[in-house]
Amino acid sequence: MQLCADRYYISPEAFHTRTCTYGPLGTGLKKNIIEQWTSAIRSRAYVFGITTSVQSRMCEESVRIVNVETLQEILNQESLTEKEASQKIQTLMKDSVSIRTSLLKGALQQYIQALELVNRTLPFGLSEIGLCHHSDSQHRHSSGCSFEVTESSLVWFCSPRTSSQWMDYWAHQRLQWWRKFALGPSDFSMCNVMDEELKEGTSRGIKVLYKFPWGSETLETVWSLGDTLLLKTHQGACTKLQCRDGRKSVVPHVISVSANVDRGMLAYLFNSFQLLKKADNKQKIHQRMVCEGLFQEFLEAGISTWPGYLDTMSLSLENLHTKYDEMGVLFTLMVSESTLKSGLLLVRNRDTTIRETMHISEIKCFLLKYISASENF
Repeated sequence: MQLCADRYYISPEAFHTRTCTYGPLGTGLKKNIIEQWTSAIRSRAYVFGITTSVQSRMCEESVRIVNVETLQEILNQESLTEKEASQKIQTLMKDSVSIRTSLLKGALQQYIQALELVNRTLPFGLSEIGLCHHSDSQHRHSSGCSFEVTESSLVWFCSPRTSSQWMDYWAHQRLQWWRKFALGPSDFSMCNVMDEELKEGTSRGIKVLYKFPWGSETLETVWSLGDTLLLKTHQGACTKLQCRDGRKSVVPHVISVSANVDRGMLAYLFNSFQLLKKADNKQKIHQRMVCEGLFQEFLEAGISTWPGYLDTMSLSLENLHTKYDEMGVLFTLMVSESTLKSGLLLVRNRDTTIRETMHISEIKCFLLKYISASENF
């Protein structure tokens, strides 16, 4: 995590809070994940994007915005009895705005409008990506507080007779999608939700998991919701909810696909991390290897070259220059230990005996220009 902060993926304060804050690189990575998710989900016909409000006044929402000053004033009024204080607090809670904990309800509310768009034909889906507030009550040593996450959601409406097939289809598609961009695909897996973990109104659930160093965590969940929540949202108005399934009119079953984008991003960061032993490459690259590389490069460019590095005779530098001058070698390249660090070497001109310092990447072009100029002289 410290490495992610040092490399501008997450902000340092992310170590101390569940609120996800990102640096420039993290923001870019999150944007890419969202774009890829949207592209994969909406590649199917009849999947439409929607935008719903973060706030709602639905009483069943568990997270609410409460004015702390007003609450403190009520608690500080010593003249109030316990019952009166309780009533005032309940009124304050009732009048406060709820914050959504998932994107599912917003999609269910827009079902009827979308139904007209598709001419009451199944299947179709509504997708959205937005901020939600999750409770940390499911974590050990939790404080009961909520934290902000970016959630991606697909709510798929289908025929009751094909809902099981669609459930398996979306679960498989989502697992394949997570693995598609992974360096280690085997760290992503899938499992069924245990019966005791099933939420109200759900008949089946499948989780996409990632194996973090501290254990597996859920990235995405596919829920089979039947028609219970849809009927509840629209107060049992079956006629308005019905659509065509062949010759029959049915209330569709709902499949919910929801992912925690922030946790998914963290999974990709961990999956991309490779702990490699740092090696001193300078020690591995010997002077001889540099000479061999230059020799091969010159031969391929048509430059006649003498492999002086193969000489086994121990001669002084002055004697070597005399030897190569007598052989008619125009330029002598001297590779030293400093060349391995800087890439610079000495080039001696036979005719002028001047030594120039030149970068190894410039040598071939220098020699070719010299040869070309000599031919045109």
